[in-house]
Amino acid sequence: MTVRTAFLTIAALAAGVAAAATASKAWAADDPAYALAIRSHRFSPAQIEIPANTKVRLVIRNEDATPEEFDSTQLRRERVIPGGGEATLYVGPLPAGSYEFLGEFHPDTAQGRLIVR
Repeated sequence: MTVRTAFLTIAALAAGVAAAATASKAWAADDPAYALAIRSHRFSPAQIEIPANTKVRLVIRNEDATPEEFDSTQLRRERVIPGGGEATLYVGPLPAGSYEFLGEFHPDTAQGRLIVR
């Protein structure tokens, strides 16, 4: 393989990776977003309604000084969100129903529900 051929191959691969990354970001940006806050070890709002059969983004902002773990066995998602931090979780597409989530570090107060219609 010549240097020129190797260079062209690497350039083509790099262009393909860049195009795939851009397409992935555009696709993710099109997903509907729903905001969720953690405030005083509680989720706010405690209930969110989303459309059925649609992939959505949950943007979770922890306004407390201490970390909290978003946890849902039903949604198969868990993520530790540091105090003052933010996390984005993707869920769905989901069939209609009710899906519970909680803050594993404060399960008595940090409770919520995702209603899918």
